[in-house]
Amino acid sequence: MEKIITDANYASLVEEGLPMVIDFSATWCGPCKKIAPIIEELASEYDGRVIIGKCDVDENDELTSKFGIRNVPTVLFMKNGEVTDKHVGAAPKSVFVEKIDALL
Repeated sequence: MEKIITDANYASLVEEGLPMVIDFSATWCGPCKKIAPIIEELASEYDGRVIIGKCDVDENDELTSKFGIRNVPTVLFMKNGEVTDKHVGAAPKSVFVEKIDALL
């Protein structure tokens, strides 16, 4: 299952040293709901190799501002705490798999 990433736990997740994928989303967002099952599947498939989680933009102002999130869903792909790629909007699973594999 994907992790819930918050302002409070973000730093400790980065310290784990694994690549991270953060799905910035909102409960009211239609496209966010569309990719939610994909994010959940990816979290299971890459468990132990990549931290994959969701960040609710309405509840985590600090992270949302830090990464300049203006639209949801925005999925960030990160290595060593640095953003290496991002995708804005819904997409098929294959798009996310390609970007995750590039992190490994």
